[in-house]
Amino acid sequence: MKMRMSLVLTMWMLFTVAVAGAQQQRPPAVPLVTHNPYFSIWSMDDKLTDNPTKHWTGTNQPLVGLIRIDGKVYRYMGGNPRDVPVMEQKSVSVHATHTLYTFEAAGLRMIVSFFTPAFPQDIDLLSRPVTYLTWSMGSIDHKSHQVQLLLDVSGVIAVNTDDQKVVWGRTEADGLHVLNIGSQDQQMLKKSGDNLRIDWGYFHLAVPTSQYAQLSASRDAVKSFVDSGKLPTSDDMEMPYSPSQGAAHLATALTVNVAPVAPVTRHVLLSYTEGYAIEYMGRRERPYWQRNNKEVQQMLTEAENDYTKLEARGNKYDAELDKDMESVGGVGYRELALLAYRQTLAAHGLVADEHGKPQMFEKENFSCGCIGTVDVMYPASPFFFFFNPDLLEAQMRPVLDYAMLPGWTNPWAPHDLGRYPLANGHGQLSVDGPTPEEESMPVEESGNMLIMAAELGKTQGNYHLAKEYWPLLTKWAEFLREKGMDPENQLCTDDFAGKLAHNTNLSIKAIDGLGAYAEMARGLGDAKTADEYDALAKQMAVKWEQMANDGDHYKLAFDKSGTWSQKYNLVWDDVLGLHLFAPKVRQTEVAFYLKHMNQYGLPLDIRADYTKTDWELWTATLAENPKDFASMIAPIVKWTNETPTRVPLTDWYNTKTGVKTGFQARSVVGGIYIKALSDPALAGKWQKMDVK
Repeated sequence: MKMRMSLVLTMWMLFTVAVAGAQQQRPPAVPLVTHNPYFSIWSMDDKLTDNPTKHWTGTNQPLVGLIRIDGKVYRYMGGNPRDVPVMEQKSVSVHATHTLYTFEAAGLRMIVSFFTPAFPQDIDLLSRPVTYLTWSMGSIDHKSHQVQLLLDVSGVIAVNTDDQKVVWGRTEADGLHVLNIGSQDQQMLKKSGDNLRIDWGYFHLAVPTSQYAQLSASRDAVKSFVDSGKLPTSDDMEMPYSPSQGAAHLATALTVNVAPVAPVTRHVLLSYTEGYAIEYMGRRERPYWQRNNKEVQQMLTEAENDYTKLEARGNKYDAELDKDMESVGGVGYRELALLAYRQTLAAHGLVADEHGKPQMFEKENFSCGCIGTVDVMYPASPFFFFFNPDLLEAQMRPVLDYAMLPGWTNPWAPHDLGRYPLANGHGQLSVDGPTPEEESMPVEESGNMLIMAAELGKTQGNYHLAKEYWPLLTKWAEFLREKGMDPENQLCTDDFAGKLAHNTNLSIKAIDGLGAYAEMARGLGDAKTADEYDALAKQMAVKWEQMANDGDHYKLAFDKSGTWSQKYNLVWDDVLGLHLFAPKVRQTEVAFYLKHMNQYGLPLDIRADYTKTDWELWTATLAENPKDFASMIAPIVKWTNETPTRVPLTDWYNTKTGVKTGFQARSVVGGIYIKALSDPALAGKWQKMDVK
């Protein structure tokens, strides 16, 4: 009991500090519940009360929050009911594992916390599909207040479209009352593609039995609460109904007496379980937390029992990351890194293979819906190298195993494994999806895999993955040796710009890829191969500089004078410690970039005003002078606070208007952590972080 009371006071002090301290002025969208591409709920407005909460795709998934203070009703979350007055929102603050909203009304201050204990260093906990919603309330007029809180969740959270029928009910777990809702048809792993929500499994609203609370599965919960402060006394029993037809909502109402002297907290658990989450090469795979057939009730009970200690861990973790991100890159960099944190993780599904080992699959959100895409894995990789390289290995292995199959006959690395959540290879792509020929990126993906494999060996302290797949990595290195210096007409990761021959930035990737291969060979004790490829890469780097030189900068393509582009791939030359390119290449490029900044950032290249958020941070990290780095990211920070496109962080936007060009909620924003990764001591600290 003393520990719980201490936590209450600690949370109140931390939350109050957060209100006045480290916070984004106005995030493009605010993460609320963020676990995977299906269980991902956001607020896409200035205030939590402006509109309904939404799935990352923009489809409404309403969480409605009401509060009665001494008999008067206010709204603190959601756009409805519109005739209920809103609490005044004083602030919003986004941290690594917490999102905090502060509200005031009628002499009461309430801080609403969405806490997802997403610690990459703890894979078991990371996989647990639970977000804690906590209300912390205190008197600001030195009077006592009688309070009733309502949380109401629409059944649309469990279906792809609101015309699909749902069923609901209630269960008991040790220490918890649980309401559940899910689709009637349970079409497990039947759909694949981009703009989709889950329509199998069950959403759970779990309320501790220690809290005085009502629970209801009723379409009339909100009306009843507004009218009386209570929920309907019976659940809706006729089912199935679709949300559009008036299916029951899941709701809880909690009664709290707030005295003048001390804050009071209450919390609930929001969870979604799906049984099977990914299909890989025809085999259905369970979420990692369920690899040993753990029951949902046990998982929820464990989550509730862990609540107090996890809150303490989360607050400490957030404060430490806040401090370190500001230390390594400044206030603006901290803001960007914190915005990217949960988004990066939530764009992945974390499952167990047939041996119980972790596999992690990213989804190309609003890009093509592909799964296991190598040129999405690559830009996101700094996040995983910084926090836990084992998670990057869990992403690479499925691609490597796929490329080892007899059916993969190309001499280069694959682009992707299918369309989320079906990682069955190219044969599973829908008829309107990309074909292997259209999406093939020979130099791009081969270089990506070699660079990531080398950095993985470096951060893990051994090259076991390289050793296991050495013949495959050798094949890709030989391909780059033949084709990488002056790439033929082909796509790179910036495929929206179309094919480009003689791409100088792609050539850098090939050269660093060969240098990475040399590092792996050396790590495996093959000095002869290491020396051979190291010498080759250095020769190619010298040749590159001669071919790409265009006076005060380096060209977009070897055959196009008067052009330029961001040479973001160059960042690995330093991060991997290859040092293949002369320092003046970086210095020349950075000086040129500083003269070509637009209001909201540096264009990707001379061809258009759009840019990529991830590449901007990689390019800025080339700067040796901290002032130059700050100058290059300042427009990006300005953009996050001013963009008219209110969606989870996009990585493709116009540098003059700030409008999203395409993509949103993608994992590639994990690339923002390249600056942090470039500090070896700091990266080592977080890779070894004890989050227990």
